Amino acid sequence: MIVVKLMLAILLALVVMPLIYIVASSFSSPAAVNSGQVKFWPVEFSLEAYQSVLTNAEVLRGYYNSLIYAIAGTLISVTLTVAIAYPLSRRTFYGRNVLMTLLIFTMLFSGGLIPTYMVVHDLGMLDTRWALLIPNAIGVWQVIIARTFFANSVPEELYEAAALDGASELRTLRSVVLPLSKPLLAVLALMYTIYQWNTYFDALVYLKDPDLYPLQIVLRNMLLLNTARTGAVDLAQQMHQLQLANVLKYALIVVSSLPVLIIYPFVARHFTKGVMVGAVKG
Repeated sequence: MIVVKLMLAILLALVVMPLIYIVASSFSSPAAVNSGQVKFWPVEFSLEAYQSVLTNAEVLRGYYNSLIYAIAGTLISVTLTVAIAYPLSRRTFYGRNVLMTLLIFTMLFSGGLIPTYMVVHDLGMLDTRWALLIPNAIGVWQVIIARTFFANSVPEELYEAAALDGASELRTLRSVVLPLSKPLLAVLALMYTIYQWNTYFDALVYLKDPDLYPLQIVLRNMLLLNTARTGAVDLAQQMHQLQLANVLKYALIVVSSLPVLIIYPFVARHFTKGVMVGAVKG
């Protein structure tokens, strides 16, 4: 037991120490960061990096877009995942094993980027918000988790009682199954929210309008622009811009990670229960 606790403490330190360094560097002066003075506490406390980030109109617009993608994408994805997982969990659903096999097949093989791009193009979703919401709306792994939950955690007697009362499958799902599935819904919402918040590749492929860029694309562009900025006339100003670009990276990491860190504690208590359901049965 002591060995296990020691190993966990070492792993925790390996994870936490870089995070502390990032936060400390983001609140330090550019000169202190670039000279290597910062360890695990801010040196020459400064908010210059955060002022540069939070006063930028592109960052605020990126935040707004990412919130739309995260909220709308999560609602769409959770709804579609429940809609496909519930029938697959019912033993009376004919052909469910075939459909489940086809779903799992897509985890191993996909059409590739070019066919996917052609489908998005033909559906008229290029350069629209739908391009980030629809193509990857359903995750097969999430469907498997939801299907296992519905099959193992909702007593069969409740389905039979609902059927005797004349409830339809939709009414059974809405009035019986979903109220008992709050841990599952919390886990699915967390998974899809994190995916939508962190995704950037789909935006690079499908979006051309900067007004639709999510936060991750905006931050990427800011890092590239600040790193390559050499237009300052004064040499001292050039050096300051280069130093600020280094600190800006840490501030951007904190800014982009903050919403997920705020949301996670509220659903953490459901996470283990929702993911592990059905994994071990006595």
